[in-house]
Amino acid sequence: MSERIYLFDTTLRDGAQTQGVDFSVADKVAIAQALDRIGVDYVEGGWPGANPTDDAFFGDPPELQTAKLVAFGMTRRPGRSAENDPGLAPLLTSKATAMCLVGKSWDFHVDVALEIPHEENVAMIADSIRLAGQRKPEAMYDAEHFFDGWKANKAFTLSCVKAAYEAGARWIVLCDTNGGTLPHEVEAIVREVTEHIPGDRLGIHAHNDTENAVANSLAAIRAGVRQVQGTINGLGERCGNANICSLIPSLMLKMGFETGISHDGLKELTHLSRLLDERLERPSNRHQAYVGAAAFSHKGGLHVSAVAKDPRTYEHIPPETVGNRRHIVVSDQAGRSNVVARLEESGIEMEEAALRRLLEDVKDREFQGYAYDGAEASFELLAHHAKGDVPDYFDISRFRVMDERRHNAVGKLITESEATVQVEVQGRQVMRVAMGNGPVNALDTALREAVCEIYPDLTDMQLVDYKVRILPPPKGSTGTDAVTRVTIESEDEMGHRWSTVGVSANIIDASVIALYDAYAYKLMRDGVR
Repeated sequence: MSERIYLFDTTLRDGAQTQGVDFSVADKVAIAQALDRIGVDYVEGGWPGANPTDDAFFGDPPELQTAKLVAFGMTRRPGRSAENDPGLAPLLTSKATAMCLVGKSWDFHVDVALEIPHEENVAMIADSIRLAGQRKPEAMYDAEHFFDGWKANKAFTLSCVKAAYEAGARWIVLCDTNGGTLPHEVEAIVREVTEHIPGDRLGIHAHNDTENAVANSLAAIRAGVRQVQGTINGLGERCGNANICSLIPSLMLKMGFETGISHDGLKELTHLSRLLDERLERPSNRHQAYVGAAAFSHKGGLHVSAVAKDPRTYEHIPPETVGNRRHIVVSDQAGRSNVVARLEESGIEMEEAALRRLLEDVKDREFQGYAYDGAEASFELLAHHAKGDVPDYFDISRFRVMDERRHNAVGKLITESEATVQVEVQGRQVMRVAMGNGPVNALDTALREAVCEIYPDLTDMQLVDYKVRILPPPKGSTGTDAVTRVTIESEDEMGHRWSTVGVSANIIDASVIALYDAYAYKLMRDGVR
């Protein structure tokens, strides 16, 4: 068996079936190029003829340097020849380098969904793959529901994949379409399949319905398959597909396989993961293996102390191997090591006495409800205030917010928010009033208008995320005095992002505290005195 594993990414096709995901043509081009840059072997671009977006993408596909562009479709319909099938025509005439055709391999589906003789289904597979191989450099067969079919009627399922193999398919992909097969089953079945079809002609396509898609893919590779399919961040219908961001480093770093990805390409993996989330305007999974922001985060003081001596004590690989970075979390569970490491990461030097005071301050504030493990900017401000080297840029003297629900001039029911703020900035009292889409937006607008004349650096920042958590009330309370924690994420025009936190019994007051920190951190980072 060859030790080379071929990577097949189906983010733009199977990943597009994720609820809430809708790729534009520009998204597809950018993601395909990013996959090509890191060295993925196959990029499945979609289904020509299925929708206008895929038609436009395949009509003017991006130029890929190493990856082969794959067009997806299905085998010919019953009662038609492959040459005259309208579903196959757009694939055959597309600019894709390869074709991947899905066909039935479970007798239950042939009987219930297609209602045709088993022999006709096998013929449909053979005819379609043979024609695809004549028209394109590579033809592949996706054996839909392969594992369910194998367990139900091994002889029929084997006849389907052998038909594709004998018709010249470069790859026969074994699909766990319902995602219900477990790793020990996958490995045993694949080993049996390799007695009939060589492993270097087999692929695996696993869904994640039992949270085993990556495990099933690795089990199949152990059993002999040499192509693995997956999606960036595990996108896909229902529970998703095998996550290629986990598969790639596991194959290369843990199992010692060769792929088309170099070690420099591997360092782009975290960027690839974040690029997809940015394109889809969705938050990244902080706890995702290898590439998540928390994948190499350390919170407990004992852990941080050991990591400072040797990161191997609590890290299975160096984070920079996959383009990630180590992150030391500061929280009420933190010890001195956490604070020191976090300060070093931020380039902040602090004397021992001030350091002890800062740690106690952090623990006291987190007892009140603050959480600095998700608000690094507020922590850095707290450290600089402890050192006394950051000014009070302005002081919020008072604020007031009013909400009004009414019918407008055309009779439509609307809700408006109006905020009034008074701030002291450089010895002057400034008052501003602003309307907004909700109280926090109105406050942000009014505050910005009040201070931007003095601090124009704030004009290029915007709020990109706003989270509220109602914390449990203190013991012995009546239950009506619960504390609110607000976390705000901000971004400037250079793409820098930072998070701040505010805590109060009043949600608006908590928002104002977080807003102030967001402004102050931006000014401090820009060197404004």
